[in-house]
Amino acid sequence: MKLQLKRPLCVFDLETTGIQITKDRIVQIAIIKIHPDGSELEYNEIVNPEMEIPQEICEIHGITNEMAKQARTLRELAPAIMEFIGDADLAGFNSNKFDIPVLVEELIRVGVDADFSNKAFVDIQNIFHKMEQRTLSAACLFYTGKTMENAHNALFDTRVTWEVLKAQLERYEQLEPDVNFLSNFSRNSSFEMVDYAGRLAKNEKGETIYNFGKHKGKTIQQVNTNEPGYYGWMLEADFTNHTKLCLRKEMEKIKLEKEQKKQEDLSNQMNSLANKFNTK
Repeated sequence: MKLQLKRPLCVFDLETTGIQITKDRIVQIAIIKIHPDGSELEYNEIVNPEMEIPQEICEIHGITNEMAKQARTLRELAPAIMEFIGDADLAGFNSNKFDIPVLVEELIRVGVDADFSNKAFVDIQNIFHKMEQRTLSAACLFYTGKTMENAHNALFDTRVTWEVLKAQLERYEQLEPDVNFLSNFSRNSSFEMVDYAGRLAKNEKGETIYNFGKHKGKTIQQVNTNEPGYYGWMLEADFTNHTKLCLRKEMEKIKLEKEQKKQEDLSNQMNSLANKFNTK
C-alpha cells in the first residue's frame, strides 16, 4: 500500500551529545523528504554542537569531537534545515518523545521560531510498539528481513525508518495510508499534547492541563488559583524552552480572559446602575 501524501513528509533522525532534551546538542541531522509524487530528497549534515561530545557517545554514533569541530554550527545550518523541511509533516522513530522535542529546543536556542503546530507527527516506533513491541533493529529485521549493520548513523537510521514505515503500511490493512491518520495512530497518549516534550496537554474539554507530577490532570488555571508559585517554579526548573513558551502563552491567555471577565462585570454593573437611574 503506497502512502498517500497530500504534502511532503520528512522522515528524520538526530544523533546527539546525549539524551537530555534541555542540555544536549545535535551532532548530526539526516532527513529524507518524500514528495506526494514519490520523489525523494536527502539532507545530511554533521553539526558542531559547540560542546564536548562524551567519548562513550562518540563510540555509539561514530562522530568524533574532531569531526564535529570542523562542521558548521546549528545556528549556521538552521535556515537551510527549516527551508528543507518547509511545509512538510514529520516522521521518525521515537521522534515524538525525543527527536522533535530536541530539534525544536535546539532551534529555539539559536533564535529560530520553530512553530510546528500545523504539522502532523508520525512516530514509527509507536506504530511498531502497538503492533509488535520491538526496537528499530528488530523492526528492520521483522519488516524487511534485513539486519542493521550501521546503526546510530543518522542517515542510515533514517533510511531504515522510512523502509519500516513503508513495510508497516503493506503489512497492516488497518493502517490508512494517510499522514494525519498515522499521526493520530502513533500518538502515545489519548491526550493532545500542547508542548513537544509532553508536559502540557489538552483534556476532553479542550482545556490545557499539566501532564506530569503532582498536578497531573489539573488545568493550568486551577493550579494557578490554588498554587500560584507553581508557574514560577516551572519557568525556573529544568524544562524545555518550548514547554516554558507554551506555559507562558497559556498564562497570558488566562490573564486576558480574566481581564475580559472583569471588564464585562464592570460593564454589567454600569448598565445595571444606568437602568436603575433611568427608571427613577
